Amino acid sequence: MRETIVDRAYAKTLLPPRKEDGHKGDFGKLLVLGGSVSYTGAPYLAASAAVHSGCGLVYLGVPESIWAVEAQKCVSAMPFPLPETDGRLCLAALDKMQDKLKGCDVLALGPGLGRGKETEQLVHALLWQVKEPLVLDADGLNALQGCTEKLDVRRGRVTILTPHDGEFARLTDRTLREIASSERTELASRFACEHGCILVLKGHRTRIALPDGRMLVNTSGCSALSKGGSGDVLTGLIASLLCQGMGAAEAAALGVWLHGRAGELLAQEMTAYCASPRELVTRGLGLAFRELLEA
Repeated sequence: MRETIVDRAYAKTLLPPRKEDGHKGDFGKLLVLGGSVSYTGAPYLAASAAVHSGCGLVYLGVPESIWAVEAQKCVSAMPFPLPETDGRLCLAALDKMQDKLKGCDVLALGPGLGRGKETEQLVHALLWQVKEPLVLDADGLNALQGCTEKLDVRRGRVTILTPHDGEFARLTDRTLREIASSERTELASRFACEHGCILVLKGHRTRIALPDGRMLVNTSGCSALSKGGSGDVLTGLIASLLCQGMGAAEAAALGVWLHGRAGELLAQEMTAYCASPRELVTRGLGLAFRELLEA
């Protein structure tokens, strides 16, 4: 297996140029779908991360019962309410989602989505219907437990999965011990090749498995990222880079490196104990982008 190390020098080659005379339409439009009565922070973090990493317009579709919460928090994104069942997005929301997606370049699905039968059916329907590039995370991934073959319909379309070890264990019906073993890299590569997707297996030295068998190994990151919500930031960041015209492998690699470096720089300022996912968005990403631009 051919491995490529993703370090500062490699990330520098990936950073997309930004036109001085560009307008918001030049930098892409993203639709984030997620949130539930139990998880109002996750969609906010994903949408905010996309804004803070250069995306031109970010729409955020959430259950109608939490729309007011998101509208108050997400002043830089555009939340809108969708039909729900038991506080989670449901199949009745599908048509409105499709209408909104017509004007967007990328879909980020899963942050804070919650788990339920109808929510799982919604994820399966979107996998089938959505032609745009898709970043799938959190409960969007959990909806595939026991039925990962549903991913195969997206072969030939850009699909990026961002599981941590627990989510990957559920996807592959393996134990955490097996996922954490020396075969971790091989398991990730096999999954990406079998399903024609990019698999970002988060953790120490995050692995990015490509469907052609190549493997990218990230070098940035620290324990400041070991907090709930950090993964939602990564979802929004990768989706934002896709919106700005990057290739899927490049967006995943740059997103993972910037995310890790943002955590490192934030930890230098306030320690890994005190850094939070919100500050990762509002402070850390800016530090990481500036450092890379000036490298």
